[in-house]
Amino acid sequence: MIELEGVPELIDPVMVAAFEGWNDAGDAASTAVAHLEREWKGEVFAALDAEDYYDFQVNRPTVFLDGGVRRITWPTTRLSVVRIGGDKPRDLVLVRGIEPSMRWRSYCNEILGFAHELGVEMVVILGALLGDTPHTRPVPVSGVTSDADLARTMDLEETKYEGPTGIVGILQEACTHAGVPAVSLWAAVPHYVSQPPNPKATLALLNRLEDLIDLRIPLGELPEDARAWQVGVDQLAAEDSEVAEYVQSLEEARDTAELPEASGEAIAREFERYLRRRDGGPGPGHATDGSEGTGTYLRDSSGGRARPPKPPRAEPAEPSQGGAGTDEADGAEDSPEE
Repeated sequence: MIELEGVPELIDPVMVAAFEGWNDAGDAASTAVAHLEREWKGEVFAALDAEDYYDFQVNRPTVFLDGGVRRITWPTTRLSVVRIGGDKPRDLVLVRGIEPSMRWRSYCNEILGFAHELGVEMVVILGALLGDTPHTRPVPVSGVTSDADLARTMDLEETKYEGPTGIVGILQEACTHAGVPAVSLWAAVPHYVSQPPNPKATLALLNRLEDLIDLRIPLGELPEDARAWQVGVDQLAAEDSEVAEYVQSLEEARDTAELPEASGEAIAREFERYLRRRDGGPGPGHATDGSEGTGTYLRDSSGGRARPPKPPRAEPAEPSQGGAGTDEADGAEDSPEE
C-alpha cells in the first residue's frame, strides 16, 4: 500500500516519465523531464528503493562530500510533482530515473501504484532513439500508443513494433493492461552525432508534449542551446566532405518523404503553436521543434576533437550506453518501439 502524506490533491494530473539508458539517445528524453522539473521547481516526494531494481555493478553509486561528510548517492528513480496554475491549471507528476536492471514488472507496478493513488489521468513516456535523420531538419517526433481508441481520438499511431524493448515499452504495456491511458513520444536523434546532450531533440519532445497535453511549457535557454548545437554540428560536418555529402543525402531523402506533410499538417501545427505562445505573451524561449541547434557539442569517448563519425552509419550503441542501437533505429522514425 502506497501512502502519500504531504502530497496535496492534484488537478487533472498527467504523469510524464523518462529513463536514462537504452531508450534515451543523446539524453534527450531524461533531459526533457529534468527541464520540466527545473523550470517548474518540482518537489520530490518519493524514490524507489535502489536495492530492489538496480545492479550496482552496472549502475554504480557515487560518493560525494557534503560539508566535509562523505555521502553516497544511489542509482534510483524519483517522483516529483509540479503545480501549474493559470487559466487552465493542471499538475504534472514527473518520473525520472535510470532504466532498472531487474524486476521490471514490479518496478512498473510500483510506478502505477503511485499513478493510481494520485489520480493520474494519463501517462506520457518520453524516449529517444538513433535514426537516419539529418541534424539540419526538424527533429521527427512520433507519438504512439497501444490503445486503438486513444490512437484514434488523439491522432496517434497505434504501435506495430516487434522486437527487443526497453523499460519504455514495458511501462506502456503495463499501463495498457491496467487501464491507464498511455502514450510514448519518440524523438529520432541523428546516429552520426549521437553524443549527449542533444538540446534540439529535447526541445522537439517538449514541443510535442506541449501539443499533446495542451499546456504551455517554459523553454528557458533551451532554444538558444539548440541553435548553438546545430551551428556546432554544421561546422564539424563542413570539415569532412564525406560527412557533408552524407548529410546532404539524408536531407534529400527526408525532404522527398515529407513534402506532402510540409505543405499541410506540419505547417498547421507550427502556426497553432505560434498562436498559443503569442496569446500567452512572448514568454521565455519561444521556439518550435524546428529550432536549430547546445552551447556544447561533445567529444568522443577517446577524448579527441568532437566530430561526427564517418558515413554511412555509426556502430550500434550498446543498450546500456543510452539510445537504441542502429538495428532498432532502422526505420525508427516510422515505427518507434513502443
